[in-house]
Parts: sequence; structure tokens; C-alpha cells
Amino acid sequence: MLMDRALIIFIFVFHLLNPFQLLSCELNRPIIFAGLDWKSNDFHTDVARYILEIGYGCTTDITPGTNIPLLQGVAQGDIDIVMEVWKDNVNKVWNRALKRNQVVEIGLNFSDAKQGWFVPKYLVKGQDALAPNLVSVEDLIDYKHLFTDPEEPTKGRFYNCIAGWNCEIINSAKLKAYGLSEHFTNFRPGTAASLSAVIASAYKKRVPILTYYWQPTWLLGVYEMIELKEPKFDQSIFSRLIVEKNPKKATAYPVLDVYIGANKDFSLQAPEIVKFLKNYKTDSTLINEMLAYMHKNKSSSKDAAEKFLKEYPAYWQKWVSEEKFKMISKELKNSTITKH
Repeated sequence: MLMDRALIIFIFVFHLLNPFQLLSCELNRPIIFAGLDWKSNDFHTDVARYILEIGYGCTTDITPGTNIPLLQGVAQGDIDIVMEVWKDNVNKVWNRALKRNQVVEIGLNFSDAKQGWFVPKYLVKGQDALAPNLVSVEDLIDYKHLFTDPEEPTKGRFYNCIAGWNCEIINSAKLKAYGLSEHFTNFRPGTAASLSAVIASAYKKRVPILTYYWQPTWLLGVYEMIELKEPKFDQSIFSRLIVEKNPKKATAYPVLDVYIGANKDFSLQAPEIVKFLKNYKTDSTLINEMLAYMHKNKSSSKDAAEKFLKEYPAYWQKWVSEEKFKMISKELKNSTITKH
């Protein structure tokens, strides 16, 4: 009898001292994330998975794939959460699902996704800068000699977006509209990897390079690049860049909002999880840093997620309740980041 009482007391005390045992996820099944095929989504997904598993007592999993099929999976209910919805790139698929009440936009993950034309910081800043007055696309003709194309030495070389991508068409139109097509060759890399390799090589040699690029990316987390100014974004002008053969005007790329999306039924079944995701907010500077960490250290997105949670508690504390913050922080102290 005494043994039975002692056992009951032990179990009671164990539960008091073990808050993880008291956690109960809102859903009695794994929460499925969209495993989109790019690194920033991997990072966000692993941050959210860690918080849900440790702070909310949930089990999670991912369904890997590409953008359109996975967003369709969210609409159909096969996937619960997608951490990066680039609405401008998947307008038809996502808007159709919104109109059919199949999906919801829970919140804004980050609102400063940029594209533009870049040069290395050392080219325009500092005592040894070769082009201190290169500020905008309007100044490029004066500095074309710095970007000499080895195959056409009388012209500079502009490294465009990847051949076949929408941005390649837009940049080609911009070259014409800005009056630069007579002064710069339009070099189209075959892959994103080859473009980043060229930029990395130029940076290491500290030579001039003029290139299109975008963020968030690991490259802009590793190398300091300066975006050249363009005329303020104008939707009507921008739309014509895609269809006109010889445009006379151009404009900057729009700054994009990237959303967290979810299946509609899931959002109704899991209000606490939705509340957390609604509070989840980051920015491109942070994401660039985490992607650069992954690239430099050959680390996994899981490692980057734990590094972020350990080193930036003030950043994510407001996403969850104080109780969950303490619980997650305690678990983080016991974890060791390993390189994969």
C-alpha cells in the first residue's frame, strides 16, 4: 500500500516538474509542412517545426516538392502549412485557392524581398573605390569600361537573370529602356549556381561586376553588394516591360511580400498554432545571415533554425506565450548544434 502511494506521489511530482508531459497538441496527427525546394523555406520550416514540437507538443513532418504542386496540396488539405507564399510568382494558383476558400493567408513572414541590379560594395565605397559616383543605372554608361566584356571589349558585361526566367525577360527590356543595350552585352547564365559562382569569384578577386540578383539569399549574406537606384516602381510601366519589344521606360522591381499560408480547415482546427504563425515575422537581413551560415559551414537548415532560436531570443519571444518561451529556451540549452 505504501509502495502504491509512493508511486502515485512520484508520478504526480514527475508531471509537475516535466511540463513537456503536459503538452497536448491541438491536432492528434502530424502537422504537415510544404517542403519547398529552396533554402530559405527550409530554414523557416525548421524554426516553426522546432517551436511546435517543443512548445506545443505537436509532431510534424514535411512533404517535399516544388512550388505549384505543393500549393495545390495545401488547397486540397494534404498539406497544412506553407512558410513562404510568393504571391507574385504563383498568382493564379494561390488566388484561385483563396477565392474557393480552400486556403488562408495567416500572416506576413517578411515584406522586403528585393530584386535589382547590384555591384560590389568595394567598387563604390571606400578610399580605393573605382566608381565612387556610381549610384544609379543612369551612371552605368560612364563606367562601362570597368565591366569590360572579354568577348566584346568595347562593351561592358551585364550578368542577367537565369535564361528562361521571367526576370531575364524583364532585365533584357530594362537594358533597352535605359539605353544600355548599345553599351553592355546581355550575358545570360544557365543556372543560379553559375551566376552565384561568377559573383563569388569576382568578389574574391575584388574586380568589378554588374549583375542582377535577389534576396533573401546566402550570397547577399556573405558578400556586401550595393543595389543601383532605378526609377521608383510603377506597376503600369513594369507590366509593359514584359510585353513590349522596345520599351522606352523602365522601373524598379517591386518589393515583394512573402506570406505564411495554410489550409482553411486546418486553420479552424488549430487556433493556437495559427496564433503563433500570425506572430511569426522575419526580414531579409536575418534570412540572408542564416542562409550565409548554412553555406559557409555546410550546415543543415535544422542547425540554422536552432542557432537562430538560441542567439536571437528577443526576436522570437513575442511569437509565443511566456510559458512556451521558457519551455523552448530550456530545451535549447540542452541541444548541441552539429554540422551536417
